[in-house]
Order: sequence, then C-alpha cells, then structure tokens
Amino acid sequence: MRVLVTGVAGFVGSHLAERLIAEGHEVVGLDAFTPYYAREIKENNLRDLRQLSGFTFFETDLRSGALDAVLDGVDAVVNEAAMPGLPRSWTQFEEYNGCNLLAVQRLIEACRSAGVRRFVQVSTSSVYGQDAVGDERRPTRPVSPYGVTKLAAEQLIQAYVSEFGFPATILRYFSIYGPRQRPDMAYNVFIRLLAEGKPITIYGDGSQSRSNTYVSDAVRGTIQALHEAQIGEVYNIGGGQVVTLLEAIQIIAEALGVIPELVFQDRRAGDQLHTEADYSKASAAFGYAPVVSPEEGLAAQVAWQRAG
Repeated sequence: MRVLVTGVAGFVGSHLAERLIAEGHEVVGLDAFTPYYAREIKENNLRDLRQLSGFTFFETDLRSGALDAVLDGVDAVVNEAAMPGLPRSWTQFEEYNGCNLLAVQRLIEACRSAGVRRFVQVSTSSVYGQDAVGDERRPTRPVSPYGVTKLAAEQLIQAYVSEFGFPATILRYFSIYGPRQRPDMAYNVFIRLLAEGKPITIYGDGSQSRSNTYVSDAVRGTIQALHEAQIGEVYNIGGGQVVTLLEAIQIIAEALGVIPELVFQDRRAGDQLHTEADYSKASAAFGYAPVVSPEEGLAAQVAWQRAG
C-alpha cells in the first residue's frame, strides 16, 4: 500500500512513517515546516526516513500547495498535520483555523479527485473539553480555540462521509509522549528543566491527570485503524494508566536521579483537567491495546533527551 503521511517531520508522523515502511508499505511524506518550533528539530526527525528507498518527501503546505503530484498513486492517507498546542491558539486563531480546518478541506477534495481509498484523520481528546473521561459518546465541549478547530475538522469530515461516502475514520489521540516529543510539550519541558536543576512551573495544583499514550502505542493503533476501522466512526486512542501531573514529574525525577523543585501558578485558560481514554471501541473494532506503562515510557523519553 502507498500511504501519504502528512506532518511527517513531526513527532508522531515521523514514527508512523518509519513503522509503515518497516511493515512493507511505501510512504509519501508531506510537511510544510511551519515555524511552531525549529526546523532543525523536524529535519532531524526525518534523518533516517530520508535514507529509506520506500520514502518520498514533499515540502508542501496543505493550505495552499498543489497536491496532485503528492497524491499520485496514493491508496491511503493519514492526516497527522495540524497546528498544535492550546495556549497559542488564543492569540493566533487565523493560523489555527487555516492549518486545522482549511487545510483539511483542501486535502479531502484532493483525495476525492485522486480516488484515495482510505483516510484517517488524527484528532485530539481536547475536543471533549476540560474533562475527557469516558468513551466516544461523551459530549464534545472544547475549551480552547485549538480544540474548536479540531472538532470543526471532525465535523467537516463527517459531512463528506455522509454526503459523498468519503472513506474517512477519525482517531482522537490522548496526550502522546516519548522520543521526539515536541519541545513545547510538558514532559519534554519537565525533563529539560530537571536535568538542568531548574524549577518546574505547575499551572494549577498538580492534581490534573492524563491517560498518557506512548508514541509506539499511538502508531500501532493508527496503523490498525488504517486497515480495519469502520468508515465514519470515531475512536479514542489512549494509554492504559492514568497519572497525575505530580506523579509524572516524580517518575521523571527518579529516572534522572534528582529532587524536583516546583513552583505553582494559576491554571491556564483552555488547559484540560482530567483525561482518561476509554478505548474499548477501538479495542473491539481493530484490537487496539496500549502496552507501554508511564514508568517505562517516561524512562525511554528521558534516555532519548539525555542522548540528544
């Protein structure tokens, strides 16, 4: 199968492309290198992929670039591309709307013209709002512009499924972490600060919790969905164990052999309080089950950041 992975130079996209090639697929990678974080980091994510014969790369912006050549011969698409992050979405809404909604519409139309047979849209637990606890029937009430744009993209896709039979499935990722995690994400920041002996700022009281998903679990679930998920359905992809923010910091501190210094500030607008993915629907549909514990996964991320 020939698979287009958008956002391929990013955290999850690069891991996904590598896994697909290892399983015998051809991968077309697309990335625009938007300046959310340093291009150098994204180029490093692509370093091994660029050496593989089954990989073709296009530097193209989904909001404006030509997509005919990108989609030539492509059987399936996994749309990992998005403008991520909650805080910036309050002040850069036009960019979030362009990357997370307009880009999806252009990609869908190009896929329809190219005859793509499978489309997986990567969404987020942020569409649920402050508390993302439960299954896919939970009401969607995003509390950040980021979540709003991701939910709008889901609804746009469902309109195409309903009206035109567009062969799309939606996955809602829950707090992905592991090697190559973006430099603005919490665990990456915590590891850097603790390794440098600097204090960590906690927004809130530290009791907020996450069912973190290790990147290899997310990748495996995404590939399973690509092969077996039902058209028009939405699936949670999450971790199997909930940890509070303070518990996660303690795990990291133990892996580094340090004692954390914490500074507490008010909760930020749009931050989620609790997430706990009920992934039983994905488990029943295509066998998804996370296997990496927070202790194992955070230790692996610590090792990666130390080696970098």
